[in-house]
Formats: sequence, structure tokens, C-alpha cells
Amino acid sequence: MAKEVKSLNVEGMSCSHCESSIKKAVGALNGVESVIVDLKTKKVSVDFDSDKVSVDTIKDTIEDQGFDVK
Repeated sequence: MAKEVKSLNVEGMSCSHCESSIKKAVGALNGVESVIVDLKTKKVSVDFDSDKVSVDTIKDTIEDQGFDVK
């Protein structure tokens, strides 16, 4: 198990609905342990197993929710 924590800059988040949609979508990915969304800093911190899920998959999942990952 290759545990990793990645902090991503995400544009377009403005409310608790944005936060919950990202948490729900990313949290559903196999290998994701936790998702922390900070609306003020526009950051999403993901604790995950890189043997099971890639950073690119996490980014794509966030972008599928309508947000831009920088």
C-alpha cells in the first residue's frame, strides 16, 4: 500500500454543495481514504492509496463535477 496525500488547487468551488459533490465523487473512488475541501483556500486534500487510484483519476473526477483543477 502506497499511501499518499495530495493537495490540489480547485477553481469554481463556492458553497457547501460544491464541497459535498467533490467529497462524494472523490470519496467513492477505490483507494481514497479521505477528502478535505477548503473553500477559502480553494484546495482539496486527498489521502489515498496510489496503488489503487492515480492523481489523474482524482483530478478527472473533480473536473467531471464541473470544477477546474489547476
